[in-house]
Amino acid sequence: MIWLRRSVQGLVLLIFLALLAANRPTTGTAPESPVGIFFDLDPLVLVGTWLATRSFADLSLLGLATLLVSVILGRVFCGWFCPFGTLHNMMGSLRRQFRKVRPRVEGYSRWQRAKYFVLVALLLMAVFGAPWFGVLDPFSVLYRSLTVSVLPVCHVMVSAVANAIYMSDPHLGSMHLRDLTEPFYIWWQDSVTGADIRPFQGSGLIFLIFTAALVFNLVRNRFWCRYICPTGALLGLVSWRPILRLVSDSESCNSCGACTMSCPAAAQPEKPDEWLGSECFGCWNCVGSCKNASLDFKFTLPGRGPAQGAIDLGKRRTMAAVAAGAGTLAMMRITPDSQGATNNPKLIRPPGARPEREFLQRCIQCSMCMEACPTGGLQPTWHEAGLEGVWTPMLVPAIGYCEYECHACGQVCPTGAIMPLTIEEKKQVKIGLAFFDTSRCLPYAYGRECIVCEEHCPVKNKAITFELRESKQRDGTVKTLKFPRVDPELCIGCGICETKCVFQDRAAILVTSAGESRNPDNQPLLSGASDSYESFDEEFSDDPYGSQ
Repeated sequence: MIWLRRSVQGLVLLIFLALLAANRPTTGTAPESPVGIFFDLDPLVLVGTWLATRSFADLSLLGLATLLVSVILGRVFCGWFCPFGTLHNMMGSLRRQFRKVRPRVEGYSRWQRAKYFVLVALLLMAVFGAPWFGVLDPFSVLYRSLTVSVLPVCHVMVSAVANAIYMSDPHLGSMHLRDLTEPFYIWWQDSVTGADIRPFQGSGLIFLIFTAALVFNLVRNRFWCRYICPTGALLGLVSWRPILRLVSDSESCNSCGACTMSCPAAAQPEKPDEWLGSECFGCWNCVGSCKNASLDFKFTLPGRGPAQGAIDLGKRRTMAAVAAGAGTLAMMRITPDSQGATNNPKLIRPPGARPEREFLQRCIQCSMCMEACPTGGLQPTWHEAGLEGVWTPMLVPAIGYCEYECHACGQVCPTGAIMPLTIEEKKQVKIGLAFFDTSRCLPYAYGRECIVCEEHCPVKNKAITFELRESKQRDGTVKTLKFPRVDPELCIGCGICETKCVFQDRAAILVTSAGESRNPDNQPLLSGASDSYESFDEEFSDDPYGSQ
């Protein structure tokens, strides 16, 4: 059973990584494989999003299957199928192999109740429309960490090594080392990354959190699963008295403690009447370590079977967790952005994103949309959406633009925070508005020709047009130049004009969230304003931020 469990863990981890690679950016097409299947199976995503939205719309009900399996078999999802748990197991194995540590007794600790308090706080926040559980959900943590930090780091390392070997061309006779590295490098780009290196802002902090979660296994085996994981806490509540239970033969047991030292969950297998089903991963380590065959898992009828231990959360501690969740939610909601008093100009959401409050009720910070974005323009937020919206996606045109013929972000979103639009529907959605900084734009500021922004504008009838004007040069001559201007009725805020601008430090044409289709309160143009647009432009033509 132990080797079967390890084989299943390895296979599931490989499937997770394969689906991550399958979500690689491909312009204009959405991934055909079920890249979000793990989030569909995640019960915390199902329960938390339902509490926040009061609806199962756009949600997969496969999470109910996970809950049902947990009622019958206990927390086997954590012990057999969670890819993040598999990485924790691997770290624990490395600890034993490299440090040659002597097995030590790691009995149950009252601090293991912390994950239940974390769950209570997160579910309370979800009830009031702030499903912040995506910050700690194991699938979101793993997918976000691999997408934003680990994969880019690996890409830099692979590229550096492959380029170095290609340039130096080490060889022995007719055998060239690059004949081995180049096929791997091509496979890496075609099948894994799918594009050149895509940097992500805030990747350092995400990488640090991910690394710390793994390194803590050197302190306690499966530290994250024992003390922090809210998904594990939810499954623990469901599997409080599972049908598959650990039974012990007290006559043959010699109290050697081998089962305790092999238990990664500290589920008290050494105490027949106090075994903690809500903590047990069903890993079979205790059964395999018992030389007297005193332990085994057996199916029992509901309501019957051997006695079990119970975790006493305590009313006061539970109420403290409720108060912590309420206090955290209150702090999130006191900012001007959360109260709708302001609209952050940098907060450009992907096309198809729901209105901000509904968007935050559904987004689980998984970064699947960022992985699918072919230009790398979708980036994790930090402070732009407040604490409630940390690590949610936003478009940063200075890094990458929204590809006109692509709608992948909405197709891969597992919760419907970004609605799945067709290509034609997506082309009609405005996510922002471009405007010129006339103190930097070459025709306005320096009297020199430049039509880069208009050339790259993908809109059919061109949202950027030109007005011929005479510009007096320093030597007194008069030169006719094309002065660009933005048509606010056609601009969709895709950001390609800002990305491609000749200014690389700060573009002379900028895109903000103004005019986004999803927000009727963030509309800078009054009804009928287009009729007086030309006179408005002429009046403010000398103002760097007022010409458009």
